[in-house]
Amino acid sequence: MKYFVSIAGKSVAVEVNGDRVAVDGRELRAELRQVPGTPVRNLLVEGSSWIVPMQLGPDGKWLLQRRGDRFEVEIVDERTHHVRSLVGGGKGHARPAELKAPMPGLVAKILVEEGQEVAVGQGLVVLEAMKMENELKAPAAGVVAAVRVKPGQPVEKGVVLVSFAE
Repeated sequence: MKYFVSIAGKSVAVEVNGDRVAVDGRELRAELRQVPGTPVRNLLVEGSSWIVPMQLGPDGKWLLQRRGDRFEVEIVDERTHHVRSLVGGGKGHARPAELKAPMPGLVAKILVEEGQEVAVGQGLVVLEAMKMENELKAPAAGVVAAVRVKPGQPVEKGVVLVSFAE
């Protein structure tokens, strides 16, 4: 399974296959074990052991501590990373121009209307694909200029679903 880990403004690709882990292509033997009843994990990497207190924050990011320093870490799977790249979910997108379908599917629900102000992360459209409902969220705060689809409408990958005011 491939993940993208962001820490201190940097992102690395991490591929996990059993106890083998590839970090940006460099293969390591690693294991992460939880210490029961505590927020502490024991991280074993190539025979070295680290004790790492970590807990899941309310925003879905992990808060880690190492030698008195605190770190905020975001871990997303390959699919989420890809969807974000298609809808502009990365930092630096102050105002999105439009939300595009990240995959072919069927519009299940429209959660916003023209003229509505939306906050970053707010649900905009629910797209049904491969028998799963995917809530597509606003990559940044803005105002909905137009909703370009209707519930029940089939869409192809890349079709504009919602556009935003400049």
